[in-house]
Amino acid sequence: MISTPAATLLVATSNPGKRAEFANLLPPTIRVLGLADVSVDLPPEDGDSFAQIAAVKAAAASLQTGLLTLADDSGLEVDALAGGPGVRSARFAGEPPSDEQNRHALLDVLAGVPSGQRGARFRCAIALARAGTVVTTAEGTCEGSIGLAPRGTFGFGYDPIFVLPDNRTMAELESAEKNQISHRARAYQAILPRLFGDLGFSIDAEAGS
Repeated sequence: MISTPAATLLVATSNPGKRAEFANLLPPTIRVLGLADVSVDLPPEDGDSFAQIAAVKAAAASLQTGLLTLADDSGLEVDALAGGPGVRSARFAGEPPSDEQNRHALLDVLAGVPSGQRGARFRCAIALARAGTVVTTAEGTCEGSIGLAPRGTFGFGYDPIFVLPDNRTMAELESAEKNQISHRARAYQAILPRLFGDLGFSIDAEAGS
């Protein structure tokens, strides 16, 4: 077990971009750790849904570290692909995972699909666990479509080809704006009251920090 202050949260991800997004969403008084900061042996991500995968990760990491743990699983659902790549989003182009190759693979698959049929959404499921038990879950989505080519320098993953209703890609949003509308931010907002409660914080007090 790891001895840490009460206001410590483990975000069960090895993706630095994802960890940074969560850290930016939380008040600075909460210490946020990632998988690189702890020793955890996570089970394979072979669930059938984002929610199932998030729950398994959160429970395993919280049991092994003794930390309150937030785990997410998220990905891209494309209407023309019947909701794919879905839980395969991170490895759509194969192993090892590569954001750039995933984007290229998706654009290749959708070549010739007209703009009106390229609807898509980011979906995020979050699970909060303590001592191996999931205490609450939440989901969030962000609607958009798949563009014809990458645009923008911010974000990660499919952000450069995910076009929002205002015709900007997710990668054209700076983090402060993205954190208002992203699927992860919406899932986080839904889980926030329970998260703060488990960390011993008042949500009203932290809202202004």
